[in-house]
Amino acid sequence: MERRQRSQEIRTGRRWRFLLVVGLLLVGSAVVGLSLWQEGRDWVRTDDAYVTGHVVVVKAQAAGTVTEILAENTEQVPAGAVLVRLEATRAQIAVDEAEATLAGTVRRVAGLYSAVEAIRARIGAEEAALARVRHDLARYGNVDRPGAISAQQVQNATDEARAIEARIRERRAELQGAEAQIANIDTAHHPEVLKAAAAFERAYLEWVRQEVRAPIPGVVARRRVAVGDQVVAGTPLLAVVPLDHLWVEANVKETDLARILPGQAAEIRVDAYGAGRLYHGTVEGIHPGTGSVFALLPPEYATGNYVHIVERVPVRIALRPEELAEAPLRPGLSTLTRIAVGKGQGQGQGEGQGEASGSALASRTRAGRLAATGLYRTEVFADEIAGARGRIAAIVSANLSANLAPNPAAPPTAPPTAQISTPPVPRTEPHPPEKHPTKGPKGPR
Repeated sequence: MERRQRSQEIRTGRRWRFLLVVGLLLVGSAVVGLSLWQEGRDWVRTDDAYVTGHVVVVKAQAAGTVTEILAENTEQVPAGAVLVRLEATRAQIAVDEAEATLAGTVRRVAGLYSAVEAIRARIGAEEAALARVRHDLARYGNVDRPGAISAQQVQNATDEARAIEARIRERRAELQGAEAQIANIDTAHHPEVLKAAAAFERAYLEWVRQEVRAPIPGVVARRRVAVGDQVVAGTPLLAVVPLDHLWVEANVKETDLARILPGQAAEIRVDAYGAGRLYHGTVEGIHPGTGSVFALLPPEYATGNYVHIVERVPVRIALRPEELAEAPLRPGLSTLTRIAVGKGQGQGQGEGQGEASGSALASRTRAGRLAATGLYRTEVFADEIAGARGRIAAIVSANLSANLAPNPAAPPTAPPTAQISTPPVPRTEPHPPEKHPTKGPKGPR
């Protein structure tokens, strides 16, 4: 009897222990399920997320032979640092030739101003000669004594006056043509000088770009060039990766996309640092299409072998600069990312209103990022054209002098051609034959 009672107690104890274990499992499952439900409600998780950054490919801007490499992979370089140097002998010869052409053009254009002054001086001399002939003709017409001036003299003076008039008209036409080349412009801004200056700028830029510079600060990677390589403009040489501005590309399922808005907070854990390091970020924007749309061979959905699959859309998440400085990352690292979509973020608004406010927030964030970083603009190449123009100004100044080119703002034009009227030719009568008295024979004394 006691044995049966003892067995009954054992079975009862086991039954309670079993019920306790089942109860604990049910409670644990409920707790886990509730936490997963809450997390699914408040967060969007994905392990298809990677660290992304700028990979700036530095290319040659001029043709030449590589003579020196000044940067190696994994090396940190500042903006404007010389990375590769090319052989610059031919470029220097081209600069010297362009400089000589510009100097000769400046002197030739300056000679145009002197030519205008010379033509004006010749016109003045012709007008003085015409005034003298006019004076002679007027004096011939005032002679009262018949026969004092021969008709041949008057005719010669008249012909000379007409010839001078023709020469003056010719000189004035020549003056108009010369003035048309320099009218209302100085030597430095003459079209011929500007054309030669543009040729000098091209040669100068070709010479300056024999040194390949880093457009932004960063770490050198993927160096492909070696000393002795012959490169042309556009040849990839190496890459520069800025590690102070990285972001996360989280590929989110399209079924979760409706709850994601720009400006929402995000938490990122990187496999390289393990679960102990947590990065914080902000959703900057959502890509305008799925990854398959931008693939090299996009899918063709109209074919007969269509299979419905859940697509993924990339979401850009900005990282905090201070956290990047504390624990640097590298582009391509895998992450576990979750985005906070609950707790009232983006809720309580209409769909259009929520998207508008999110876009405005993303625009402000992006504007601040663009202003804070120099990765979207470089001033490295701004001094190249400035140096060329400084050299051009020096060349023009050295080959231009005040007596060669007065550089008038508006060169005066010659007065209009005066109507030259030849005075009437005085009428002359032929001289009567002079009568001499006839001497008679001498008489006798």
